[in-house]
Amino acid sequence: MMVNCCGLLTASKEPVPLKSIEVEVEVRDHVATVVSTLNYENKEDKPIEAVFVFPLPGDAAVCHFSAKIGQKEIVAEVKEKQKAREEYDDALSSGQQAFLLEESEQSPDIFSLSVGSLPPRESASIRLEYVTELAVQADDGLRFCLPAVLNPRYQHLHQGALKPQLRSEVAIVKVTSVPASLVPYSLSFSARLSSPRPVSKVESSCSLDPLQYLNTEQTQATVKLAAGHKFDRDVELLIYYKDAHQPTAVVEAGQASAKPGTLMGDPVVMLSLYPEFPQAVMSSVASCGEFVLLLDRSGSMQGERMKSAKDTLLLLLKSLPMGCYFNIYSFGSSHEHIFPKSVEYSQETMEEALKKVGEMTANLGGTEILRPLKDIYSQPCIPNQPRQLFVFTDGEVGNTKEVINLVKKNSGSHRCFSFGIGEGASSALINGLAKEGGGHAQFITGKERMQPKVMQSLRFALQPAVVDVSVNWDVPKGVSVTALSPPITALFQGQRSLIYAQLTGQSSEAAEGCVMVKYSLAGHPSQNQLHFNLTPAEDTGLTVHRLAARTLIRSLEMEEKECTGEQGEGVKKKVVEVSVQSGVSSVFTAFIAVNKGDGEAIQGPLVRRNVPTPMMMACSMPMPSMWCAKMSMDCDMGPTPMYRSARQGGSRAFFSGMKKRAVMVKPQMIGCGMPQQLSYDMEMNEGCSVKISPKQPPRDPLLQLISLQKASGSWELDSALAAALGKTSKEVEKPKPASVNQEVWATILALIWLHGSKMDAKDEWELLAMKAVSWLRAQNAPSVTECLEAGNTLLGFTVKKDALGL
Repeated sequence: MMVNCCGLLTASKEPVPLKSIEVEVEVRDHVATVVSTLNYENKEDKPIEAVFVFPLPGDAAVCHFSAKIGQKEIVAEVKEKQKAREEYDDALSSGQQAFLLEESEQSPDIFSLSVGSLPPRESASIRLEYVTELAVQADDGLRFCLPAVLNPRYQHLHQGALKPQLRSEVAIVKVTSVPASLVPYSLSFSARLSSPRPVSKVESSCSLDPLQYLNTEQTQATVKLAAGHKFDRDVELLIYYKDAHQPTAVVEAGQASAKPGTLMGDPVVMLSLYPEFPQAVMSSVASCGEFVLLLDRSGSMQGERMKSAKDTLLLLLKSLPMGCYFNIYSFGSSHEHIFPKSVEYSQETMEEALKKVGEMTANLGGTEILRPLKDIYSQPCIPNQPRQLFVFTDGEVGNTKEVINLVKKNSGSHRCFSFGIGEGASSALINGLAKEGGGHAQFITGKERMQPKVMQSLRFALQPAVVDVSVNWDVPKGVSVTALSPPITALFQGQRSLIYAQLTGQSSEAAEGCVMVKYSLAGHPSQNQLHFNLTPAEDTGLTVHRLAARTLIRSLEMEEKECTGEQGEGVKKKVVEVSVQSGVSSVFTAFIAVNKGDGEAIQGPLVRRNVPTPMMMACSMPMPSMWCAKMSMDCDMGPTPMYRSARQGGSRAFFSGMKKRAVMVKPQMIGCGMPQQLSYDMEMNEGCSVKISPKQPPRDPLLQLISLQKASGSWELDSALAAALGKTSKEVEKPKPASVNQEVWATILALIWLHGSKMDAKDEWELLAMKAVSWLRAQNAPSVTECLEAGNTLLGFTVKKDALGL
């Protein structure tokens, strides 16, 4: 019997009730309001319940949820979670339509939406609204990310067993995940931008229609996602304003219907601070510290991600200062370390570490980050060597809150810098690690290079730590200030800090306030102050209030984890109170909407339909059998590659003793483009076993040169250096001034080459060049000017002495 399947279908041929998602974003300066409309249609002949589990940015504040059925709109209310669930169940059992939206208890960036009792042939439109802050990137761009991809999240289970599972315990539902190219619903996306400063450009890893300006000052613009976007990546916008680093203050009026004295009834101020540190302090680089690098080696890191991470570790290790300590941990289902405890940085330890890094592959299974973190924190800190932790992960863990709590508990003894690699990295995890660890978070997506972002974070880590941070308010008599943000623990040059505060009471005096941020940097007390107008700005739709409520809710949720008994219940009660009052979601509340219409109850048994979620296909998933061929391999590629069968038309493709070239198709993330064709050398011996070894692509000349630098900062004059400079040994040795030793000459040549041919990548090699210059100064070398002239002539550049810092 043949079954006709119509409309939207899942991989298992079940009808999908979700038809399309429309997203509209309004960006005001560095805050975004996002409205998502999810359109459902039940084409079946029985009532259904549709369940959709999806990601949101980790720091988003969900503040509105409503459903439209026909012409009727039902707006959801925020209620205590258990109460909301019971109300939802009661509505379904009495045949009423109901809608439930819940935040995951394990991670604040995963939500589950249940659409209950959607009648046959009925449509429903769900509107979901949230507000979020935009993070500043290394190049001053503001990053907006709409997570379109939900990766499997790995959860640690008993007896050391691990299995991938989606963080959807809130809905107690198994989520079906399908490759992005098979997602049976569409996405449309548009953004409207406005700022006091002109919008200079918008970039994205997705295809965009051209930026449209709405006024001659170019302070307002719109941008849309080009048609035909596949769910194979997060939708990321990088927004660039002119003079983006100005400190600002926005005062927003309270809700007219709310009681004065409450969070929603009073004005709230949002301060955006950019401290400027003295150049003299910033140009000095710390020569101490314990640098612990933690690298994700789970299966999903294989391929380009792993290669990029290893290249980055090379750069990091070459850029560390002499006199510091370091260690490298890597993790998957289990974890490993290069040294039993952190060792002093020297030529020997650096070489040993680089050798081990070169052997690393993405072969450690799942993503279990909690255990290696506990291991790192169990090591005693080294006196006078501040600990700096660098975490590299594609951010697919199931116990995000537990991990972040552990980092927070140890925040007094270290700073944590985090890097989210690839699409679908959990923003809650990456941002949470950095925020609670007093460090800085970076995201590396698409074809972005990891190295510049990591080197920026290393510069932050080498900056003197800002200590004794205090925020003092000066407001007129009759007005009081209640801080809603946790105390600031980390300040970095060129990085923004947002502070929220509630303003209670009124004043007859001047309507101006002032905030002063004091701190100590390298033993020097400093202060930044900002004056602001207490008169609220035009209506901004309570965006600032909701972000302030979200900040307060997150702080209280962290506090509740540390409390027990009555104290914990008291904090939980406060979270529910703030959440209900502000209409902002929390882990203890949920949005519930019930259609209490006059119509008849919906008849018939309810059928459950889980809406498939787009995911990046895990590389370790079983391959279709058509790709299989009986070949034994000893190439180190992680999971067995897919490849074209060696049998073509029944004849054997290879003959004993002959060496052939075959085209291999590497498993790729579904939807990330065409399979990557790689060239392999294959040898077949008697008995048909095949030895396959990938042909190594030529190494990046910059990395080639950097790999030859010694821990001290110098280079040796040898054939490898000559090759990296594109010369022969003879050509490099001949012009050396007689009075100069070989190491000094080699180091000056390397610096000339970096300044002459790689200025576009200066942020990647600047620190190791500074180390080389320090080494040269310590040598008190004669004839530096003569060396520079001879080196420029040899390499064909005109690099000046002061450009090198000599």
